[in-house]
Amino acid sequence: MVVTGTDGAMRADADASHPVAAAPSAGVDGGPRRLADTGADTGAGSGPDDGRPGALGTSAGRPPLSGCRARAILDRVGDKWSVFVIDRLGQGSQRFSELRRGIDGITGRMLTVTLRGLERDGLVSRTIHPVIPPRVDYELTPMGRTLLKTIEQLIDWADSHVADINAAQTAYDGKHAQDAADAPSAGDPEIAACEAAESAADAAESACEAAEPA
Repeated sequence: MVVTGTDGAMRADADASHPVAAAPSAGVDGGPRRLADTGADTGAGSGPDDGRPGALGTSAGRPPLSGCRARAILDRVGDKWSVFVIDRLGQGSQRFSELRRGIDGITGRMLTVTLRGLERDGLVSRTIHPVIPPRVDYELTPMGRTLLKTIEQLIDWADSHVADINAAQTAYDGKHAQDAADAPSAGDPEIAACEAAESAADAAESACEAAEPA
């Protein structure tokens, strides 16, 4: 039985004799995704923290992605050059020059930085062959290969929606051209307050990263 609390949040009756059957939700691949056995609320809304699993609106069994390290990993994997490198290495081990030729627009320095970061995170391995001239091969580690399906789906989605996104951007820019012309000046007090809030958030994030154990 579902009742509504005084705070407006939907709450499940704690009586175990009245289980509530939840319909399976669709996963990112279009298939059904089962809710965790805990029965925690996986809805988008969030209620007060009253000690129940899922009370903060998070998926059962999955903590909120608020940790500094989790964000750093997502920054690495979500970086566009990392996505392209992982996709190319999904075809097999490649040399530096092969990767650079296969990724349009990447510079040698950016490829070096990306490969080093992916190697440090354990997603890419580097093998130096004792030949003349020296040969270095890069390939995905077993953990790196677990990202292939997701990244391939993301790239396929981007390729198939380029025209739709371009059309949406053109329509948006045309609709809001006048709004941009009438934008408030940099001295607007509302903008100043917003910038101050963003600076405070940046400072808090820096403090969070500094507090993370090495």
